[in-house]
This record gives sequence, C-alpha cells and structure tokens, in this order.
Amino acid sequence: MVKVMWLLRKADHLSMEEFRRWWLQGHAPMIAAKQGHLISRYVVNVAAPDELPGGTGVEPGWDGVAEEWFDSMEDARQAFSLPSAPETRADVMEHVSAMSRMVVTEDCILDWPANR
Repeated sequence: MVKVMWLLRKADHLSMEEFRRWWLQGHAPMIAAKQGHLISRYVVNVAAPDELPGGTGVEPGWDGVAEEWFDSMEDARQAFSLPSAPETRADVMEHVSAMSRMVVTEDCILDWPANR
C-alpha cells in the first residue's frame, strides 16, 4: 500500500466555505473520475474550527489534507503520470496559495470495530 497526503492552503480570494465547495464538489470528483481506476481509497479532510481543549494555540498553516491510497507504487506513478495530470494540477493551483505532498507509511495503532 502507498499513501500520498496532500496538504493544501486555500487561495486568499476564497472563503473556507468556497474552498470546501470547490474541493468536495469540483476537484475531488475530477480526481475520482480521472484517477479512480488506480486509487483504492481517497479521503478529503477540510479544516474545521478547533474548539477542543489542550490545543497549541498555533494555527496549523494548512486548510486541508487529502489522502490518496494506492495498492502499489506503480499505481501511484501511473495516476500522477496520466495525461490529465497538468489539468488537475492547474485546477489546484487556481484555488490554493500553497501545496505540499508527502508519501507516507501508515502504522495503525488503534483500529476499533465499528460496533464497539
């Protein structure tokens, strides 16, 4: 399994709601349509207000994180080499002020059953 995480900061001209709408209703469906046959799981996480105790008081610097899961490195390479890659990147760059990518290994510490 290969997991790629994309960290995005919204463009200054977008509100958080506009950013959320673009990502969930525009960009994510485009990724699913173009790369979906190569992706085994795709999750979009858009930042929400942090009202939890014990915070650091420091803004995270990112407005969202996407997770793309692939069964193999070859599937990931193919997904990022599709002819549509420039189009999807251009779409992102119109809506973000910064972007970073991390290829990660996942070490699951807890995985409770859904019915606990």
